[in-house]
Amino acid sequence: MAEQHRDRINTAQPHTARIWNYWLGGKDNYPVDQEAGDQIRKLHPGIGDYAQADRLFLGRAVRHLVADCGIRQFLDIGTGLPTADNTHEVAQRLAPETRVVYVDNDPLVLVHARALLTSTPEGSTDYLDEDLRNVDRILEHAAKTLDFSQPVALVLLGVVIFLEDDAQAYGIVSRLMDALPSGSHLVLSHTITDPAMPDVDAAVAFWNEHGTPKLTQRTPGQVTRFFDGLELLPPGVVSCSRWRPEPDANGVPAEVAMYSGVARKP
Repeated sequence: MAEQHRDRINTAQPHTARIWNYWLGGKDNYPVDQEAGDQIRKLHPGIGDYAQADRLFLGRAVRHLVADCGIRQFLDIGTGLPTADNTHEVAQRLAPETRVVYVDNDPLVLVHARALLTSTPEGSTDYLDEDLRNVDRILEHAAKTLDFSQPVALVLLGVVIFLEDDAQAYGIVSRLMDALPSGSHLVLSHTITDPAMPDVDAAVAFWNEHGTPKLTQRTPGQVTRFFDGLELLPPGVVSCSRWRPEPDANGVPAEVAMYSGVARKP
């Protein structure tokens, strides 16, 4: 990509997307991200598992929406760095005609966006370098690839955590869903705060002191509010590791402080 995008990458300060990539075993990160990721893991040893649990949740949700709900369009905002089983790869394996629009404003994601544009001939993928707050711009651009008269799955994994103001956060999700027709779905995950997990709060506090962008935790109840007016699919808003997990001889997966849900717009 153009050098101007590389110039926006700050390698002197740890960044959320790159730490996430580090925890997933990726190579698109820098020593500053690895150091911060290791420090966070010391404060909360299980936090690296959240990245993996969130990624697996994405795969299960996309497969369900494509195979069982007939969804053929996805608007994935807060995409993050490309890795294995991106949204279009999971969806197009089941339905090659699926169309996906990715949105992120991380310059490193933009540099690697080519990996998000490897669509099947039958389908389509597009990428928009845009901030979640710019709803009108996102919808205008997405409409060039997606048909908003047909159901769309809005994917917001670990991205509304960057919106500190509750009214703004709920308002943005509501505006995006309002633009989508009946039969559309919301797929959302969010870091929680819980008295039973004080080490998570310590890890987030460390991050907010040293990293960028800052994170906002919300309670499980506050996360559930993002689905107001929608029909939550079972099992509701739960730890992303426990949203329809694959059968496992070890029993119920361990809970992580990343809650998620999938809901249908009536």
